[in-house]
Amino acid sequence: MNDQTPPAPNPNLPILILDDEESYRSAIRRELHLEGLDSIVLSGDPAEARALVSSGSVALVLLDLHMPGVSGEDLLAEFTNLAPQIPVIIVTGNADTGTTVRCIKAGALDYLVKPIETTRLLASIWNGLAVSELKREMSAFREKILDGLSRPELFRAIVTADNRMLSLFKYIEAIAPSRQPVLVTGETGTGKELFARAIHDASGRSGAFVAVNVGGLDDTVFSDTLFGHRKGAYTGAEGARPGLVNQAKGGTLFLDEIGDLEGRSQVKLLRFLQEGEYYPLGSDVPLRSDTRIVAATTHDLKAASAAGAFRSDLFYRLQTHPIEIPPLRKRRNDIGLLIDHFLARSAESLGRPEAPEVSRECREALMSYDFLGNVRELEGLIHDAVAGARGSSVDSEALLARLPRKLPSETPAASLSHVLEFTCLDSEPVRLVGDRFPSIKEVEAELLRMALRRADGNISLAASLLGISRQTVHKWLAETDGRE
Repeated sequence: MNDQTPPAPNPNLPILILDDEESYRSAIRRELHLEGLDSIVLSGDPAEARALVSSGSVALVLLDLHMPGVSGEDLLAEFTNLAPQIPVIIVTGNADTGTTVRCIKAGALDYLVKPIETTRLLASIWNGLAVSELKREMSAFREKILDGLSRPELFRAIVTADNRMLSLFKYIEAIAPSRQPVLVTGETGTGKELFARAIHDASGRSGAFVAVNVGGLDDTVFSDTLFGHRKGAYTGAEGARPGLVNQAKGGTLFLDEIGDLEGRSQVKLLRFLQEGEYYPLGSDVPLRSDTRIVAATTHDLKAASAAGAFRSDLFYRLQTHPIEIPPLRKRRNDIGLLIDHFLARSAESLGRPEAPEVSRECREALMSYDFLGNVRELEGLIHDAVAGARGSSVDSEALLARLPRKLPSETPAASLSHVLEFTCLDSEPVRLVGDRFPSIKEVEAELLRMALRRADGNISLAASLLGISRQTVHKWLAETDGRE
């Protein structure tokens, strides 16, 4: 008997035992009956089992690999495709390692070789029932969160339980049919491209979704990338290039890091938004396109336009439909959902039979962390932890050791003196400039040095810590090298 108290299974969702041997099916049913598992369906018919699984009428499947007229591995693939929320446990006499690996990679929760110890079988079944119940609860929870949306399936890639995020989903559904541009703002790692894809999907536009990062592109490369060129437009242009605007014709062109766009390129983009026309390089004949523009940035474009760093007319044109994604620290309840989501996804991508667990203490620490790199930073931490896990749990100590010491939560609003007095991880104090008040450029350079020290020279991590793009870090480094 199982000496642990298992969760009560849902009596409306029985366990399906699919085996070609009637005597074995009956023997397993007796074992489960002794454990209080009375809701059992016995079958030796793959077609009958297929119908039960596709309708979601079972909580778990015990599957024999040797079935009449069909391969058990093929059935596993079918079941996983038909109902990924239903765990499948392979129960077979085949002890081949290669078969075991293939089945686990194909989605089997466990692989048990006959004869099976009762304790081992029951442990696997209880684990499967817990997984099944958790998936049903998560599905029901997400349905509740997405209630009120006409097409909630468009937003399933965005894991959230936050009301502000739900409001953004409803806004996207409302403005999706519009042909006007959308400006998506938010810190690095908040999922701006996921939102852009949801906007495109909700729009019903027949053309493609095309994404490009325009940060750091000079005007010639920008023009060539978006608008293309004619044959012979410049040395080496041996053939014509249609450009991404043409590629996204009738669809959506997503311009990431729009805040780093050069001034001349801003003028060309503004003309395209206003007139729907553009000139390929080497051509004096304009082309037209109904491509919709969705732009994204980590910058405050309103402040940048007020300071003359970004064209105000382009800013107001872009933000016809504004969407601001709240950072992860402003929706901490999402952190727990994302931890579970990334645990499962990382385990699947790494070919692990099941996701390792995260201790309660570690989970609480993660939920209290500010995540300056937002969802992307959390995903990286969890994936690394799953990859390094050697048992049923991640190494909490190693995971938490990767969290840098937090900057003050309200650094942007903090006084300059507080920022300058901040001490780095290596205890090296921030260098002041004599007795005079430092300039903005000097403060920027010092913050960049601090971030690079914290990130051990990793530019991507430094950019996440500062909430800016990698291109901006490279630009700062070039300017700093030029001054020093």
